[in-house]
Amino acid sequence: MLVPVILSGGAGTRLWPVSRSAYPKPFMRMGDGESLLHKTLDRALRVADHGNILTVTGRDYYFLTRDEYANHPAADLDKLPFLLEPAGRNTAPAVLLAALSATDRSGADATLLILPADHLIRDIDAFVADVARAAALARDGWLVTFGIRPTHPETGFGYIRMGAAIEGREGRAVGAFVEKPNRETAESYVASGDYVWNSGMFCFRADTLLGIAADVCPDVLAAARVCYASALNHESPVEFARDAFLAQPDISIDYAIMERAPRVAVVPASFDWSDIGSWKAMSDLEAEADGAGNRVRGQAIVVESQNCYIQSDTRIVAAVGVKDLVIVDTGDAVLVADRDRAQQVKLVVERLRAENHDAASFHKTVYRPWGSFTVLEDATDCKVKRLVVKPGHVLSLQLHHRRSEHWTVVDGTAKVRIGEEEMLLGRNESAYIPMNTVHRLENPTDRDVHLIEVQCGDYFGEDDIVRLEDRYGRVPAKS
Repeated sequence: MLVPVILSGGAGTRLWPVSRSAYPKPFMRMGDGESLLHKTLDRALRVADHGNILTVTGRDYYFLTRDEYANHPAADLDKLPFLLEPAGRNTAPAVLLAALSATDRSGADATLLILPADHLIRDIDAFVADVARAAALARDGWLVTFGIRPTHPETGFGYIRMGAAIEGREGRAVGAFVEKPNRETAESYVASGDYVWNSGMFCFRADTLLGIAADVCPDVLAAARVCYASALNHESPVEFARDAFLAQPDISIDYAIMERAPRVAVVPASFDWSDIGSWKAMSDLEAEADGAGNRVRGQAIVVESQNCYIQSDTRIVAAVGVKDLVIVDTGDAVLVADRDRAQQVKLVVERLRAENHDAASFHKTVYRPWGSFTVLEDATDCKVKRLVVKPGHVLSLQLHHRRSEHWTVVDGTAKVRIGEEEMLLGRNESAYIPMNTVHRLENPTDRDVHLIEVQCGDYFGEDDIVRLEDRYGRVPAKS
């Protein structure tokens, strides 16, 4: 049985301000309106036996990911189990936990297809054909990786030196895994024709992977087994005990297993591929260029400018007399960068984190398990949000020590608890929640509820939410 494993997580700091830790790269929308995660699920469904797909993601992304999957017309959520990581780790723990889970669910001979959720592949038919080639090698006991034929001397990717062809199969033995090279070395790799980019996609049987891991990285496997045994449950979504999870070594599957394994094969991909690792890469993919090489997504006026990429979600951007720039406007942040220095955007995120600035992690619109809120104003004496609560969902039972709140329903019907009193609020009706008062908001209907929330006080941080009960497991465990 072929079981795709979708790895979805990571902050994608080089694609700030669109990708942020609370809404990372897999959720980015492409020009057609689909997220990278949606596209990955689409590919996985094309090759999965019986529609079974395993997803490994962060606990904070679970509900957002489920919403993405629920919007896919071919997805059956009952066949899409989740493994939830309590914190960020690396790919070796994620893949080994997936192999242990797949063994329990589908048998030790299950063939796993490891798919990062932040890749863009457009030629799905070629992808399906290459997966079939990789699966055949995996059934023969090979650990298989997919190599991308380089189109230019890229210095930001690792490379694979291809060895001899494998008799009877469409693949080649891996000669060596090579670290990211300098420019001159990368040029020699491309010229030789013997090197491919390491895509980070893999295919192998679960029992083969676990057997080799026992030989080449027994400490990593042992920690994964302890973590798996510590799971708070073994029904989807599977959650792992935080201490046991963090006790696993922080190491990639490349370093832990692939570079040490005795039988590793590479399938040179026939499909197109991009990991969209920077705004320069994004600009090359996203839109048709005008006569001066400018690409625009959203609204922009471009005057006497060359080779610029402009993306604006809400506002008109005007570019006059500039060249080789990336300009990205998300409404709450603006990035202006030289196209050839787009990799350095991650330094901006590092600076924001050092200053404890919300823009490092959060957008103007923040997604929650129950829906979302958009900050309309954030002043010293008040904060104004627009809340959208999904049908049947409910916010935590909570209180605030440093602020009061006013709720006004602008669309739909909300059920509100304030202290011991409950009431229904319809359009243009409001409620006042005093400071230190227990309260809860619920949507008992089958359509979204929209509210305006006005906070008054001396502090409006999210850490002034004291949760007493929560449907989504966000109440700290009692000691």
